[in-house]
Amino acid sequence: MVSRIAHGTVLAAMFAGGCSDDGGTGAGTQNVDTTAQTTEPGATQSPGPTTEPSVTGSTGGTQSGGQTNTTSEPDPTEGPTTNPPSTTTTTATATTTPDTTTTTNASSTTDDETTGGAAGLVRFVVLGDVGEGNEDQYQVADAIIAVCEQRGCDWAMLTGDNFYDSGVDGVDDPQWQEKFELPYMGITFPIYAVLGNHDYGGNGIGVDFDTNKSDYQVEYTQHSELWRMPDKYYSWKQAHAEFWGLDTNQVMTDPINGSLEPQQNWLDQTVAASTATWKIAFGHHPYLSNGDHGNAGAYEDLEGIPLPFVAGESVKEFMEESVCGKIDVYICGHDHTMQWLQAACGTEFIVAGAGSKANTIEGDNPFHFQIAEMEGFTWVELNDNSFTGVIYDKNGNELYSRTFTK
Repeated sequence: MVSRIAHGTVLAAMFAGGCSDDGGTGAGTQNVDTTAQTTEPGATQSPGPTTEPSVTGSTGGTQSGGQTNTTSEPDPTEGPTTNPPSTTTTTATATTTPDTTTTTNASSTTDDETTGGAAGLVRFVVLGDVGEGNEDQYQVADAIIAVCEQRGCDWAMLTGDNFYDSGVDGVDDPQWQEKFELPYMGITFPIYAVLGNHDYGGNGIGVDFDTNKSDYQVEYTQHSELWRMPDKYYSWKQAHAEFWGLDTNQVMTDPINGSLEPQQNWLDQTVAASTATWKIAFGHHPYLSNGDHGNAGAYEDLEGIPLPFVAGESVKEFMEESVCGKIDVYICGHDHTMQWLQAACGTEFIVAGAGSKANTIEGDNPFHFQIAEMEGFTWVELNDNSFTGVIYDKNGNELYSRTFTK
């Protein structure tokens, strides 16, 4: 398990090290990798409603990163390859009859008929840091509707910071309408969400005198046709894939918002028991990121400073112990950019935190694609043993596409 730090030390660090999440705007600049060993940006650029998945609440087979991939421009193979190189082809036709799934609530123990690694097709979109209610959020939502009408979507993921600046004050808070229901009123499929530091309150510190702020977002699941957060961390299965929604703010602030140990034990046990072809997790905080928050363990450029809460040391250890090499793809927000980093520690890492505002690129982790100061989202298709991700800007323009196989 990750190391623990004294409650008093965490609290002092928390109020000393709250981070800013101000977003910028603009056309932005983008970078695409051209070799596996460089981080220098290149000049090239690549060109319906469903039944709900089965969801289980807070109740943790390994998939390592040996993968081959093809992209719309030359793209390297990263990590030890266990399968011979292959070329994959995916289709972009709309899905009108998605894979059948069974539906359970957060505490159900009903058997799921979609497990067992069966071949299948799953399509979804990912976006994060959306809670502004601004014009950019509406533009991204409109672009999602258009893309999903063309390519098909079973559901969406929100990677946290769902409501700026300090979460919601209850299920009747007007922000639910202003920053969720109205922006996404044209979406007809479920939207699965996890919690970010702003959702816990304190203007982004991640701790608030109202200790129920995160609970309100769980409770709102019973009041919305779109919103899905059956628990603070939870999982569900669809076709040949299994998904884990993580509460990384609880990990970050351990033990103030509760011990991370139950969540980590749950993740370890359910991932080890999973027979799914694809194991995908999403949470708010990154393990690796070239955005202004940076990598876990060195958030806000505080590596070496004895403030483990602020630097995200507990997130780093949690990821290395329970995500790396066990989860195929981890998708996060927190940094308001769109990035697809080169695989590390046996896992693919995607940052999708530009759902309503966008910031700069500052880090030097090796990447496949990244873009600064441009809002947008990522569309994903799991087609048998292939994973295709397509990054779109807020106007629905395709910026980058990549496919890799297991």
